[in-house]
Amino acid sequence: MTHALNTGGDRGYLRIATEEAFAIPEQMDAYLRLVREGKADKATTSLWGFYGTSPSERTQFIRDRLLDLGDLRLAAMDETGIDVAILSMTSPGGQVFEADEAKSLVRKANDVLKDACERHPSRYVGMISIVPQDPAWSVEEIARGKNELGFKGVMVNSHTQGHYLDEAQFDPILRACAEHDLPLYIHPQSPPDDMIAGMVEAGLDGAIFGFGVETAYHLLRIFTTGVFDRYPNLTVCAGHGGEALPYWLFRLNYMHLAGVRSKRYERFQPLKHDLYHYMRNNFVATTSGMACPLAIKLCIDQLGEDRVMYAMDYPYEFVADEVRTHDNLDITAEQKKKLMQTNAERVFKL
Repeated sequence: MTHALNTGGDRGYLRIATEEAFAIPEQMDAYLRLVREGKADKATTSLWGFYGTSPSERTQFIRDRLLDLGDLRLAAMDETGIDVAILSMTSPGGQVFEADEAKSLVRKANDVLKDACERHPSRYVGMISIVPQDPAWSVEEIARGKNELGFKGVMVNSHTQGHYLDEAQFDPILRACAEHDLPLYIHPQSPPDDMIAGMVEAGLDGAIFGFGVETAYHLLRIFTTGVFDRYPNLTVCAGHGGEALPYWLFRLNYMHLAGVRSKRYERFQPLKHDLYHYMRNNFVATTSGMACPLAIKLCIDQLGEDRVMYAMDYPYEFVADEVRTHDNLDITAEQKKKLMQTNAERVFKL
């Protein structure tokens, strides 16, 4: 079966989906082994203990579609009108394992994705998965991903066993993204044990709430600690409407500036710019899982029309009406083309 690239036709733009997930069988088996052996944190136990074993229609659909990089996925793209999918290893990637096992899994996943992109070069674009547990290896994999695999971004699934990319040991990863001019996509995973508290018991640890809270916390650590002063050309992307940060931006900026003036926190040192500047020059939000006209337009208003990109979040969300929500947005034709196509082409250098 062949699946040719649509040229956008009468609508005047391609639909490029920028946060689309895949997995390899070894990865999913390894999550279940961690859970069985009692070595997984609460979040992984909750998430993959369910998604890896539940007989429900939704979880079986997700498992099947994560593992498919062929006709099932392409047919789903054709059915909903997605022209290009930017693919990355599903959360939490290799970040929950010991470094050696993680490196083996992530290297294989990157190679599997390369093969898929070569089979369908007009439909798939790859993002490099890394192993932050080993920053030096990750720097090498970023270079391999760009130069040998032809991938267009770097994917990190938020915290790495409770540690965050603003910490000094991860600076080589940030520097490599900046030097290779690759966008860094920070995708959610569930909160670490020292943050998750009662979220599992409340049913709020996953995509409904915990994902966004934890990832927004990670992003704010990056924004407030001078990362973009060190690497002014670094672009960081996040999904789900920017993990709510655009909505909070006025208050975040006000209170951050107040905190710097008060000298209350050692980490809050004066920055070259305010948070509005970094959000509008170093950050790009995607609309994954946030097919709400009010939310999308708020993102565009807060960040600027060059700073918001379409995403479906396949296979976790696969709803044709959500694509139509974007097609029918009450924004200008130029803004819609940026949202659906040209912002992604610019950010990922397609």
